[in-house]
Amino acid sequence: MVELFPEELLVETDVVLDVFDAEVPTLAEGDDTRIFAAVERVILALNAVNEAHDECAFETDEREQLCAYIDEALSEQGVDVAALTARHGLGRHELTDRWRDW
Repeated sequence: MVELFPEELLVETDVVLDVFDAEVPTLAEGDDTRIFAAVERVILALNAVNEAHDECAFETDEREQLCAYIDEALSEQGVDVAALTARHGLGRHELTDRWRDW
């Protein structure tokens, strides 16, 4: 497991998610633009982690788990992700797919 998930990768990923977690509570009353911006920032930061690990930090299962984590974190703070994406002509899972390159 250490080879698949080296400590450096785990720490970098945790830092990215910690920053997102700190921002999420401010988004419950926020407008769509702020929510999309927060999601974009976390996805681009995860993209950077992936790039720093030769584009192989996150496999399909990890990508899906990270996207689910983002969705769940928003939902727990009262953001209706389905309604948010529908207002912008997107499917629910397209919220995170817009910026992913992994």
